[in-house]
Amino acid sequence: MSQSSVLSRAVRVEPHADDREVAGRLAEATLVSSAGRAELRLPDGSIVGLSESLLQILQASAGELAEGHSVTLVSSEVALSPAEAADLLGLSRPFVVRLLDDGAIPSQHLPQSRHRKVLLSDVLSFQERRARMRAGRRKIMEIVEADGLPY
Repeated sequence: MSQSSVLSRAVRVEPHADDREVAGRLAEATLVSSAGRAELRLPDGSIVGLSESLLQILQASAGELAEGHSVTLVSSEVALSPAEAADLLGLSRPFVVRLLDDGAIPSQHLPQSRHRKVLLSDVLSFQERRARMRAGRRKIMEIVEADGLPY
C-alpha cells in the first residue's frame, strides 16, 4: 500500500514574469485601508478585512515570487513520514531515523504500528537549530583563523 506524499499535495506557486513586478510592489507595500486594516474586494463586490497573519503570508509570498522563487504553502502542523522529513532536510532516511530515535527531532509512533509521524514544525525547528550550530562553528573557525591559532 503506497502512501501519497504530504508535500506533493501542498500548494505550489511558480512565479511568472508578469507577476514579479506586481509581487515586488506588493511585498514592499504597507497594506492598510482607511479603517487601519487591509481589505480584499471579492468578485461579488463584498469586502473582507485581512488580519495581520494573512498580511504576513501575502507579503512573504509576494517577496519570494518577486525574487523569482516558487512558493509552497503547507501547514506547519502537517505530519510527515520519516522519509518525507529526510527529503525536506536533504538527509538520508536512515540518518533521520537515528535523529528520531535519539530525540533530536520529536516524533510519535502511529497507534499499533512501528511507523512514525513527524510534525513539519518540529522538522523546521531542527533545521533552524542545525543552521544556528553551523553558523556558530563557522564563526569559531573564523576567529581561530584570524588569530592564527592552531587547530
